[in-house]
Amino acid sequence: MSPTRRIATFVGGKRTKWLIVVFWVIIFALASPLASKFNDIQENEAVNWLPGSAESTKVVKESEEFQPGDTIPTVIVYERPSGITAADLAKVTADVDRYRAVDRVVGNPQGPTRAQDGKALEAVVTIDIGKNGWQDVPGIVDDMKAIATSDANGMNVYITGPGGVTSDFAKAFEGIDSTLLFAALGVVILILLLTYRSPILWLLPVLSAVVALFSAQAVIYLLAKHAGLTVNAQSAGILTVLVFGAGTDYALLVVARYREELRRHRDRHEAMAFALHRASSAILASGATVALGMLCLLVAEMNSTRDLGPVLAIGIVVAMAAMLTLLPALLVVFGRWIFWPKKPQFGSAEPTETGLWARTGRAIARRPRIVWSVTAGVLAIAALGLLTINAGVLSNKDSFTNKPDSIVGEEVLARHFPAGSGQPVAVIASASQAAAVQQAFESTPGIDSVSEPRVIGNVAYMEGTLQAAADSPQARATIDRVRESVHAVPDGNALVGGDTAVALDVDRAAAHDNRVIMPLILLVVLVILAILLRALVAPVILVATVVLSFAAALGLSWLIFDNVFHFAGVDTSFPLFVFVFLVALGIDYNIFLMTRVHEEAKQHGTRRGALIGLAATGGVITSAGLVLAGTFAVLATIPMVAFAEIGFTVALGVLLDTLIVRSVLVTALNLDVGSKMWWPSTLAKKPDVSLEEIATEREPIHTAG
Repeated sequence: MSPTRRIATFVGGKRTKWLIVVFWVIIFALASPLASKFNDIQENEAVNWLPGSAESTKVVKESEEFQPGDTIPTVIVYERPSGITAADLAKVTADVDRYRAVDRVVGNPQGPTRAQDGKALEAVVTIDIGKNGWQDVPGIVDDMKAIATSDANGMNVYITGPGGVTSDFAKAFEGIDSTLLFAALGVVILILLLTYRSPILWLLPVLSAVVALFSAQAVIYLLAKHAGLTVNAQSAGILTVLVFGAGTDYALLVVARYREELRRHRDRHEAMAFALHRASSAILASGATVALGMLCLLVAEMNSTRDLGPVLAIGIVVAMAAMLTLLPALLVVFGRWIFWPKKPQFGSAEPTETGLWARTGRAIARRPRIVWSVTAGVLAIAALGLLTINAGVLSNKDSFTNKPDSIVGEEVLARHFPAGSGQPVAVIASASQAAAVQQAFESTPGIDSVSEPRVIGNVAYMEGTLQAAADSPQARATIDRVRESVHAVPDGNALVGGDTAVALDVDRAAAHDNRVIMPLILLVVLVILAILLRALVAPVILVATVVLSFAAALGLSWLIFDNVFHFAGVDTSFPLFVFVFLVALGIDYNIFLMTRVHEEAKQHGTRRGALIGLAATGGVITSAGLVLAGTFAVLATIPMVAFAEIGFTVALGVLLDTLIVRSVLVTALNLDVGSKMWWPSTLAKKPDVSLEEIATEREPIHTAG
């Protein structure tokens, strides 16, 4: 008996199934208190999101003596279109004094500064966002807003700059953990009800997914507390979506194979042993592909991207473990009645043998080469949208799906003050060369003015105001010129940072990560498929289909973003995130299909095996795709363009993989290429029926027992 067969027999055994259930009950009891503290370990300071080796990140770290803590400037703009009065000036002067008393305000607030047109006043307040990062900013900003709006006497008041934008960013994520959890739960429950058409059965996969999520959060909590693992809001949110989406996919495969075996075996324990033995290789290969794909993110320059990898890999491994042990044990405990009202009876006919996907396969078999050529051509045409995609760091005004107050404030600020006001360029340098660095800094085209250097020890710190808006391409070009100027000062050791420099470095680090990580993930997927299928031709073809699907999803999504939603562009890291989820997760469906085709090909030949595999897995893979697409689509509930784009594109790509690539393209390729798919294994030498014979067959082909 093989190791997988022994494990499968143990999990679904008459007595041992209870040991599995008790084990997970204990795990859940231990994990729940730790999972409840999961949000406490999130680290959302700026350095945890930035590229680790970037110049701007070094400035953040080395300027702490001049700006203790993790600080950001907040700009308060007072506007009276008819002109600022003496009373207005007195009110704002008093407000600036009052800002000093606001909790977490550091240093002396600057202002009020009168606009040259006499219609606005500006104050700049520096706040320490603390260990929790942006999560605490809304409360601080609200306290300042209460001061600014009191007795304003008709003045328009706006809170903007990094503090204001961060506050609106944080508000967009308020309660997002529970929102994503309940939205993902709702999607999973709805699709499971439609798939199983049972009012009871859906409870077991959902219960297993909840246990997996809590257990994963507990493991990650312990690693964050004791092993230095970094968790931020991004990884925490995606973890929920991924565990529910991928975990339910694995559950669907287990349940489908178990239901199939119940028709062949009178004893449900024996049926589960066969089901797990045959399904486990696909699930293990799928989980390994996703987990290793996520771990490829460890080579990223972006801290937030690098930290995402191990968090999601842990989630996948725990979800896979729960669906291969807890779910099967629960299914055997409850028996056949859990499928009510459509209980699979021993000896009854397998409905997939004459179902929709069986008929689809026979239709493809008539002209497989034409089918796959046309399908690939259509996907290639959809991918042409990539030629017009606008990728880069999104400006603040383009980052929200709505228009929050801070963005309105940016527009008002730009009307009355230098566009870069309130978001300075920061330069640190050797104190001995401070004057020379200041002169080089100030003489750079695009810089409006530079502050006098502040010196602590051997380090000088100065700030410059940009003439262009801080998040504009012109401002980023100015950063490059500033760096060139100050780096040229002998022994100046100058470093250039600030919000604009951060955006520029993030853009370049994300582009680097795209170039390095995408090929690495493809290599990992190719190796795992080669090991699983014991072949080289099939893995190359499957990887090519997934890449084509990714390109089509990206191109088609951009056309929709540009022409329907009117988004300004996509973030530089957007292609990488979509690639990771679509390739690592999208290959799952090819694994589910091809492991079944490989199994059936041993008995029936590759071409008949392709039709059997499609018929047997078509329904479950379609349901799995709908679950994963639906769970990722809930990311669109976050009113941020980047998350809406990722959720939409991954959902679209998963549907393309499920409904077109796996069902049509891969099946047509299997039928056309035939047994050569398995080269160089011995299965490639197995005699296969001709396409003409396959096309003329009308009777259903029975699956392997």
